[in-house]
Amino acid sequence: MDQTDINLLPPEQTPEQGTAKSPGFWAESWKRFRRRRLAMAALIFVLFLALVALFSPAIAGRKPIVVYYKGSYYFPAMGYLKSSWENPIFYKDRFYNRYPKSLAEKDPDSWAIYPLYYQDPYERITEDEYPGQPANPYGDQGSPSWNNPFGTDQAGIDVFAQMVHGTKIALLVGFVSTGLSAVIGIIVGALAGYFGGWVDMLLSRLIEVVMCIPQIVLILALLAIVEYPTIWHIMAVIGVTSWTGIARLTRGEFLKLSQSEYVVAAQALGARPGRIMFRHILPNALAPVLVPITFGIASAVLLESALSFLGFGDANAPSWGKLLNAGRGNLSMWWLFFFPGMAIFFTVLAYNLIGEGIQEATDPRLKESR
Repeated sequence: MDQTDINLLPPEQTPEQGTAKSPGFWAESWKRFRRRRLAMAALIFVLFLALVALFSPAIAGRKPIVVYYKGSYYFPAMGYLKSSWENPIFYKDRFYNRYPKSLAEKDPDSWAIYPLYYQDPYERITEDEYPGQPANPYGDQGSPSWNNPFGTDQAGIDVFAQMVHGTKIALLVGFVSTGLSAVIGIIVGALAGYFGGWVDMLLSRLIEVVMCIPQIVLILALLAIVEYPTIWHIMAVIGVTSWTGIARLTRGEFLKLSQSEYVVAAQALGARPGRIMFRHILPNALAPVLVPITFGIASAVLLESALSFLGFGDANAPSWGKLLNAGRGNLSMWWLFFFPGMAIFFTVLAYNLIGEGIQEATDPRLKESR
């Protein structure tokens, strides 16, 4: 090829560059998803909630983020994430979660960096516990104020601090329970759709039986067996009872794709059923399955809030539904159901908008219709 022939080629087909590579399915789907402003705003909101949940000990709390005490550095705020992560020296020296005064009395050379908002999600702040900060008011006197922007509950515990730390519960319930239900639903649906016959008939009847039982009744029955239910019990129960929709959709996708040419070719080459299902068929069936998974996260958050509102949540963990339950006994304390109610509303709305965005971004028929 001489210089004249090279000059006649388009820029994208020069020998050095070759033909331009077309974007893949997921790259094209992400490009279409980014064009939806509401879906992107909802995704940013969920990422913001994730950051709040991750850094909640540094946002609101009475335990220092980092403290220098008796020649060593400690991180007491990690106890909000897991109680065993707080160094036992503070229990041994009887701090009783009163760090400012205890540090000054027990070690004058000590220093500490406290969270941005000095309030505890589990206990009431007392008078002069922190320099210049008044005690939290009780009951009806705990309306929103400069010291407590979201007010306090009947026991004088700050509502904003409870909501910040309750974000962990909302996100954990959504992702863990939906992840569990997705695993169960995808496995059951894949087996039913790929093998067909008596396997499909048996698993389909199992799906229908589970669907016939009201979910809230089954959850309450399972929680009644546990004497002291924790948030992990609730997540497991929600996950075990909410997989049927994912299983039915996965079954339909596997029934459609199991007759594809690449599946027949893999079978002819002697590939095992497990490899064919989860290596070849599942990646092609995953796009429509992501939509009910996203909507399932929103349903799980709403269901956990309902269970906490009914008093079936974890009594030792702050949650948005628990705040709603606290406001049920005294409707004059409007802030107990307004702020957590708005948080639940916007979180569920965000997940629904993300699910709708994924549905439109991954469905080629919607793209062709436009």
